[in-house]
Amino acid sequence: MPMRVRFGWLLAGAAALLVLSVFLGRYPTPPFLPPRLLESDPLAVRLVLTLRLPRLLAAFLTGAVLAVSGLTMQMVFRNPLVEPGFLGVSQGAAFGAALAILYLSPSPWAVQASAAAFGFLGLGLTYAFARRLRYGGWILRMVLAGIAVSALFAAGVGLLKYLADPLTQLPEIVFWLLGGVWATRWANFLPVLVITLPALLLLYLARWRLNLLTLSEEAAFSLGAAPGRERLALLVLTVAATAAVVSLAGMVGWVGLMIPHLARRWFAADARVALPASLVLGGVFTLLCDDLARTAVNGEIPLGILTSLLGALAFVVLLASTPRTSP
Repeated sequence: MPMRVRFGWLLAGAAALLVLSVFLGRYPTPPFLPPRLLESDPLAVRLVLTLRLPRLLAAFLTGAVLAVSGLTMQMVFRNPLVEPGFLGVSQGAAFGAALAILYLSPSPWAVQASAAAFGFLGLGLTYAFARRLRYGGWILRMVLAGIAVSALFAAGVGLLKYLADPLTQLPEIVFWLLGGVWATRWANFLPVLVITLPALLLLYLARWRLNLLTLSEEAAFSLGAAPGRERLALLVLTVAATAAVVSLAGMVGWVGLMIPHLARRWFAADARVALPASLVLGGVFTLLCDDLARTAVNGEIPLGILTSLLGALAFVVLLASTPRTSP
């Protein structure tokens, strides 16, 4: 099947899933809202417009950002096991959210602001530590610094959980860390959109540069690229977008690791194709997981649990079906 036809089917499937998801839910009875109710029931209209629609868009945007960020980081670092939380961003955001819940305010605005601020702090610390290291090249130093910063923030999250009130604060911290877009409203979704849409657009426009950055420093420089500056610019864009969606959705794992591999397998390794494919596939995957989270049981399964479970299973299937190459 030609690439354009395949991508067209993917876009059509994503649009159909978004429309179908609007009618999936527990009003008036699970699991489906009859479309005719939107003509006769004002409460159903309010449910769709003020609660369900921003949630669905947030789920799609979260998956799209994490997948695009994962693909970008895997190509920038030339490492297929890199994902958006690799530079201390996700763990930094988790620490910021837990700190806000414990000492500032449990309101969504305070949690989002603190999570985004500490997500950027995670990148800043990783960059500062990498400049101090004297071992290996720049990419290796960023990898080592990111591992160290993530571990420091993870220890901080553990300490805050130990200090939290076990009856009120600790459950809220744990539930946020499990991930979910259940608290999304237009008021806290639109500020995230303001950050993520420009970042995604710039990454899309610069996707052909990613192919150059996968080459060696000498080869990229000889082709007119400035590898150091361009890698830093792309990382800042991915971190800004990742911190924004993590501040809204919490810890949503495996999307940024598994989806880029799936996009390269189904479409092409060329970033000009793989990046838009990752964007749509990431959004579709996360939206499907959120639909399951809303409808599978009487309560609600945290989104991060489903993305990790299904993402890990899909990753194992991808690896198992990869043709073995000779050493």
